[in-house]
Amino acid sequence: MTTVDTAGTPATGSGEARPERNGDLRLLLHQIRYEQLSFWRNPQSMVFTFVLPVLIIAIFGAVFSGSDSDSDPFFFGLSGMQYYTPTIAAVSVLGACYAQLAIVLAMRRQSGILKRLHATPLPAWIYFAGLLVHCVMVSVIDVALIIGVGTFYDVPLPTHWGAVAVTLLLGAASFCAMGVGVASLIRNSEAAPAVVQFIQFPLVFISGSYFPIHSGVLNDIAGLLPVKPFNDAMLAPFAQNAGFQWRELGILAVWGVLGALLAVRRFRWNPKPE
Repeated sequence: MTTVDTAGTPATGSGEARPERNGDLRLLLHQIRYEQLSFWRNPQSMVFTFVLPVLIIAIFGAVFSGSDSDSDPFFFGLSGMQYYTPTIAAVSVLGACYAQLAIVLAMRRQSGILKRLHATPLPAWIYFAGLLVHCVMVSVIDVALIIGVGTFYDVPLPTHWGAVAVTLLLGAASFCAMGVGVASLIRNSEAAPAVVQFIQFPLVFISGSYFPIHSGVLNDIAGLLPVKPFNDAMLAPFAQNAGFQWRELGILAVWGVLGALLAVRRFRWNPKPE
């Protein structure tokens, strides 16, 4: 029953916020759809996002399929494909959520898209939530494709899918936050790929993504950075019959928070002056 306040105006009570929540949900779904359409209508983006990681893991499979043993000391007691399937999957998530997002945001800011978008009623949190969900969706497809190629080369499926899911979601969110943070430091879109790769390539290589690192000192250093903890957290359910790697997930979450704080402090919607 509708109540009436002292001024004679019907009071809507707690149901008042429901239309607003429904409106936010519709805006979020619309933004996710926009990001998905923008992505799928860009053939070059699809090729580098999906085809390149699959091609890499397929090449590794062809190289190691004839000579792999079940226990190789070089791969810490794993076969080559047991090692590379989760690490290449981790690299694909890094590329989709960090590198691609940072470059896209820098390009949109430089072209004035972000400035015009900021002038609309679309809340900033919905815009970035749409980007996050889009990146997670792309990452899930990427990881599924790589796991599929791995099973073709007799790589066992993960034993703890819950750990894989949580690691993937946390990694995607953290790398997205870092991507927005790095985008806030890029002055123009022409410099974006160079800045992004300047940060990504050293991290990928010292973290053992493309070949195992047997240096204890280097592993200790890389273990405090975001990529190696993500690699290790993805590797455990695939190859070690282990579940959640809480220490690695904690380090990854800290880097995500740092990236988010940098983004909040430094992100600008308008193009930066040259």
